[in-house]
Parts: sequence; C-alpha cells; structure tokens
Amino acid sequence: MGQMAQDKETAEKPSYEQARDELAEVVKRLEAGGLTLEESLALWERGEKLAAICEEWLEGARARLAAALDRPENGDAAAPF
Repeated sequence: MGQMAQDKETAEKPSYEQARDELAEVVKRLEAGGLTLEESLALWERGEKLAAICEEWLEGARARLAAALDRPENGDAAAPF
C-alpha cells in the first residue's frame, strides 16, 4: 500500500527536469500551431500546471540553500562556493 501511494504521488508531481522538459514540449506544440481551440486550451492548462511545478521545485531549492547558508555550524570558515 505504501509503495503504491508513493508511486501515485510521484506520478502526480514530476521531477523538475521532467516538468521542464514536458513544458518545453508543450510550448513547441503550441508554437507549431495547427491545433483546435480545445487542444490549445488543454495544452495551455497543462503548461500552466507544469510551470507551477517548476516554480515549486525552485522555491524549495532556494529555501534549502538559504537554510544551509544560515547554519551556524559553518562558523567563520571560508564559504565553500
């Protein structure tokens, strides 16, 4: 049961790379034209969802980076970057 729920969750939220690649494909199809209004709207909505997923991943990464840089355990050591 646990693995199945995990698979479902993973299927619902693709990785950043998957979402970015699919979004690029959606844009390419929209730019190519030749779609019905219904198809265009469906693609546009999918693109909006994918863009939101990418934004969530990026916000999460920013938050983790900020938290890592704020840790006092780094002390006065030189920044690793």
